[in-house]
Amino acid sequence: MQETKPFNISKWKVKEAYEKVKANKGTYGVDEQTIEDFEENLNNNLYKIWNRMSSGSYFPKPVRAVTIPKKNGGKRILGIPTIEDRIAQMVTKMYFEPCVEPIFYEDSYGYRPRKSAIQALEITRERCWRKDWVLEFDIKGLFDNIRHDYLIEMVKRHTKEKWIILYIKRWLVAPYQMEDGTIINRTSGTPQGGVISPVLANLFLHYVFDDFMTKQFPSIPWVRYADDGIAHCTSLKQAKYLQRMIEERFRKFGLELNLEKTRIVYCKDED
Repeated sequence: MQETKPFNISKWKVKEAYEKVKANKGTYGVDEQTIEDFEENLNNNLYKIWNRMSSGSYFPKPVRAVTIPKKNGGKRILGIPTIEDRIAQMVTKMYFEPCVEPIFYEDSYGYRPRKSAIQALEITRERCWRKDWVLEFDIKGLFDNIRHDYLIEMVKRHTKEKWIILYIKRWLVAPYQMEDGTIINRTSGTPQGGVISPVLANLFLHYVFDDFMTKQFPSIPWVRYADDGIAHCTSLKQAKYLQRMIEERFRKFGLELNLEKTRIVYCKDED
């Protein structure tokens, strides 16, 4: 007899999601289960994920917080979900990413299918021949500071699937489990290290930056790679004005520029 569930999720997608997670070779989450452990009872484990996701009873475990050093001497927290949660996030990504990919702009290069940092550098170099001033900016702690209320509204614009919205909400508030075992509740951000996080970060910045730039400053070409961006300006004055406008725009959405990494550069080539 066919099982009827509130949410229509393909078992084949769950299997495909597991294969993608395995290929990504991530480490274990709070339950310390490795991909090898998961595979010891593979069919049953995949069935459990499908069953819980399809019935609305899937709840993520806390995210394992791992502190890693940054190049500039600071630290950043990577949030590593369990294998099960990574597979569930991959299932959701496989359904949701095709809903938002068509609206993303050509000049957004980070974490996207068939896009790379090399392409972003090439187009930037080419545009430097045409405009002499560049505003380089970096967003401070993007993955920690994305506002959940705005993000969920953006997600709802692009899917009517209740289960996608439901599970994204649950992942956004899944707490961190620190290295000493302490549980820290989260009220903003989407963990860097989560499978669904890059798509959500791109969606957030599509509305906060990409769409804003395209509509408000159509004559200023830009490139964004995740939380780093570049805008090509005709003068120092225009670059300074644009920086003020971007700072103001980001503030409205709970973000701020990392001023240590944000700079205006003169890039005219020698004739």
